[in-house]
Amino acid sequence: MTEERENHVPYSEEPVDAGETEEKRAYVKPSERMFETEKDVERVILMGVSRPPSQMRYETDEHLDELELLAETAGAEVVEKVFQNRSAIKVTTFIGKGKAEYLAERCEDLNVQTVIFDDDLSPVQQRNLERALNRKVIDRTSLILDIFAMHARTNAAKTQVELAQLEYLLPRLTRMWTHLSKQYGGIGTKGPGETQIETDRRIVRDRIAHLKSKLARIDRQRETQRKGRQDITRVSLVGYTNVGKSTLLNMLTGADVLVENKLFATLDSTVRSVDVEGHDVLFSDTVGFIRKLPTRLVASFKSTLDEVVEADIILHVVDVSHPHFKEQIDVVRDTLRELGAQDKPTIMVFNKIDRLENTGSMAGLKEEYPYAVFISAARGMNIGQLRTAVLMLLEEQHREKEYEIRPPDFALSAEFHRLGRIIEEKYEEDHIRIRCVLPPDTEQRLLKQHADKLRVV
Repeated sequence: MTEERENHVPYSEEPVDAGETEEKRAYVKPSERMFETEKDVERVILMGVSRPPSQMRYETDEHLDELELLAETAGAEVVEKVFQNRSAIKVTTFIGKGKAEYLAERCEDLNVQTVIFDDDLSPVQQRNLERALNRKVIDRTSLILDIFAMHARTNAAKTQVELAQLEYLLPRLTRMWTHLSKQYGGIGTKGPGETQIETDRRIVRDRIAHLKSKLARIDRQRETQRKGRQDITRVSLVGYTNVGKSTLLNMLTGADVLVENKLFATLDSTVRSVDVEGHDVLFSDTVGFIRKLPTRLVASFKSTLDEVVEADIILHVVDVSHPHFKEQIDVVRDTLRELGAQDKPTIMVFNKIDRLENTGSMAGLKEEYPYAVFISAARGMNIGQLRTAVLMLLEEQHREKEYEIRPPDFALSAEFHRLGRIIEEKYEEDHIRIRCVLPPDTEQRLLKQHADKLRVV
């Protein structure tokens, strides 16, 4: 091996001779040159607006702290947070003229590329702010959609995210083009022509219709899968984003779900089967909730969130070390209410107790939440207690009961056969008696719907 090869001398297109210059020897083929490809980190300013008494300053501070985590998850660098107190939101720019001028100055001084608002902006507000600041302006919804797009892995998740993005984008198309006044005609465009924005809207609407059709097929497939699991108890893990649901699922089931200290690290529903003292149980992990979760995402992720709706037991996982965990509990409960799953048997799972500085607070929580377990999923603390709590609910759900249908209603009897496990059924002249096992939420629904003819014996 020559000395030149040992020292990795750059490639030369001409034979090396003793008389060549250093400049010629240093020539490198364009295909072998190295270029700097690392992207500059996007520098952002966060903007929050307090509106007493509906939203006080301390609440705005908390919301902006969370918005900062979202921005960092998206790969941005937060250089400043700006606040404004307003009694009413300005229709045209959301914030006042003076604050907009101040934001424009700070963007120039700090070399900021993007301003992120913690509240939803209308298309008009967004367009006017971008003109006033001469910077890209996005809101919380847009940021969350971007993070979901980054973390979508499966075909279902990508479809759900794209649908939510396009529905968000459709009313905002006007700000994305500079050629809206142009029209074109010719073959296939009879009449006065069609503006570019109209064409773009039609394309987006067609794509939305296609994605909805695709999601409908996914819904049917998942519904078929769930029907095949009807005889198995289903436990769904829900909670605020980044509270440790995936870590807990891995601990309970031996799964290998991605675990990261980031918001929305897991989007896809993961289902794993576990034997709990002779009972086959399906544990499922779902997308984390967050305050101001865009309604488009709730609608788009319906097929994923149906795992919660169809669950027999809910494990509500809470990061008890978070300073505002009670507000997070309220957000999750509001979302469950929106899904129609608020009345399901629920175990409160207070996670990350290893991070608590004052463990005495757990005594008060035990009184406030009777069906609660305190664990550390990362360290495996008290996982046995959680299994015991799940087992107690399982045994309650598998307890036989006897029901009487008076007068005889064969359609209602068929409902029992479809929804429960029949042990014995007797037909009498004036009533039907059924001994069976029903899921608690199903039992409550039937008793409520047929209170005039159905009772527990």
